[in-house]
Amino acid sequence: MTDHTTGDSARRRPAGGGRRRRGTAGQDKPATIRDVAARAGVSVATVSRTLAGNYPVSETTRARVTAAVEALHYVVNVHAKALSGGVPGPVALVLHDITGPSLAHVAAGVEQEAAMRGRLSLVCATHGDPARENDLVQLMREQHAAAVVLVGGAEVDDAYHERMAGYAHGLASAGSRLVLVGRPPLPSDAPATVIEYDNRGGAFQAAAHLLAAGHRRVLFLGGETRFATAQQRRTGHLDALRAHGVPYEEELDVPGPYTRTSGYLRTRDALRAGLEFTAVFAGTDMVALGALAALREAGLGVPDDVSLVGYDDVPFAADLTPALTTVRVPYEDLGRSAVRLALEREERISGDDHVVLSTQLVIRQSAAARG
Repeated sequence: MTDHTTGDSARRRPAGGGRRRRGTAGQDKPATIRDVAARAGVSVATVSRTLAGNYPVSETTRARVTAAVEALHYVVNVHAKALSGGVPGPVALVLHDITGPSLAHVAAGVEQEAAMRGRLSLVCATHGDPARENDLVQLMREQHAAAVVLVGGAEVDDAYHERMAGYAHGLASAGSRLVLVGRPPLPSDAPATVIEYDNRGGAFQAAAHLLAAGHRRVLFLGGETRFATAQQRRTGHLDALRAHGVPYEEELDVPGPYTRTSGYLRTRDALRAGLEFTAVFAGTDMVALGALAALREAGLGVPDDVSLVGYDDVPFAADLTPALTTVRVPYEDLGRSAVRLALEREERISGDDHVVLSTQLVIRQSAAARG
């Protein structure tokens, strides 16, 4: 019987011939590039060149290296390759909440465009915590992400601008790029890309549609006014009132969170307070869904008694009864544009660093002429 420690069989077995190396405590360890080189009978440099594909090697050598990699289940140290520029950096998407239907479509656009360009995409949620956002941005900088895409409403003030400028300069120093989606642009000296949509114009279209149909008392269920997105939609609504000569009435301007529950409660409370209105302009489709429930609970028909419009055009909007008139936001295009502009800049292709995409009013059955 051959001695497996000192016998001929051991001498003939290449070093690292097993799938794992045994550690000093008897635990398995991942195979290293040196193990691959020993098994294939080539140098470490040859393995590195073969795996990188940036140096000519013979087919025989390539086959031996490939066989050794598969036998040892060797995994390339991607972080080390990223540091040396051997692999393209990922695209990181940082948003408030991954469950929201509109933000999910932005994420889909980011993932699709990143995949098409051979990039890994990472999705991170902040849950509205600025400290977590800061930690995630710094982590992505350390991971050498090609771009960090921030999505979601923000309280725009001096502190916000200072924080975003810090992100932008910090990422730029690491060869990365900050991309703001649906957020206002930063001062011109900040190295950031901004992808916006015509938020104010979309709100103008929605409100004007109701006013042109003869409605003069429109209950506006806007968002929390500390957020830039909500401010822009409210401004669009006020623009439409002025354009149609309809005076602003504070009692009809009811801000709140962009949730279904908030839409229901705000509409229910307005009805219970005896507030008169013939139409509801909901700041999002989720808010519209809550408003619809409150109107039906009060025995009111849509659009026979009260017209209703939303904002976003999320997938369920067309499936409601009646189908919801709303403003379509190109969320997937926002995600795609974020990746495209960031990576094209990285590849030194000229392009604009501030893009505004258009919105579109989608007319369905939930809004009708007054009377």
